[in-house]
Amino acid sequence: MATKTITVTEDAYMALKSLKAPRESFSETIMRVSKRKPLSSFYGILSKEKGEKLEKNISNSRKKRGELYKKRLERIVKGMKTR
Repeated sequence: MATKTITVTEDAYMALKSLKAPRESFSETIMRVSKRKPLSSFYGILSKEKGEKLEKNISNSRKKRGELYKKRLERIVKGMKTR
């Protein structure tokens, strides 16, 4: 197996070392912690109330972003018509 040498700060090394299990290589640790977790693994992490609050905040942010996008598009179209 080919290997690569990387340089990390002392802080990064200590952070990685703290995640390393006994008898686990640093390569194994990096592979373990860098894997993507399925969304289902986060089920139940928030209380119902906090989940509802988060959902509301996301919905409000999407609505606001949509309104800003619409206004921007209107300005662009208006600018094209005046040329």
